[in-house]
Amino acid sequence: MKVAVITISDRAAEGIYEDLSGPEIESIVKESYPGVQITREIVPDQREDILAAFASHRSAQADYIITTGGTGISPRDITSEVTAEYCDRELPGIAEVLRAESYRETRNAMLSRGFAGLKGNTFIINFPGSLKAVRLCTRVLIPIMEHGLKMLRGGGHSQHGNSPKS
Repeated sequence: MKVAVITISDRAAEGIYEDLSGPEIESIVKESYPGVQITREIVPDQREDILAAFASHRSAQADYIITTGGTGISPRDITSEVTAEYCDRELPGIAEVLRAESYRETRNAMLSRGFAGLKGNTFIINFPGSLKAVRLCTRVLIPIMEHGLKMLRGGGHSQHGNSPKS
């Protein structure tokens, strides 16, 4: 499995603060999938930079592109719109579950506008930018990643792994 993690933040891209969310996603994914190939990138909250990062990681055949940052309601938060524009198909269930699980931790999750979708054979999923949020969202996503790839590649449904806790 190939996973690209893109941190979308003007301040992190400028070196004003250290990106902690991207490395945290990488750590949790590697813990669950030891053989995974992960690349990380930091880009500013700019439409062209985000699109270029998506295209670059897709051309490198990433199975998953996970973004962190830019899902709020500030004027600079454009990750969700850019992702929706780029994707061919929406996966609303993923974004809905991420928000619902996040809401259990904070009511502020209602303000998250994260999007999830597919561009060809690549999943693109937006996470919020906070460290606490990426920990939770990554752990929510982990159990469906292999099954999602199998289904996208035309595999059948398995009898295992269908319960919410598996």
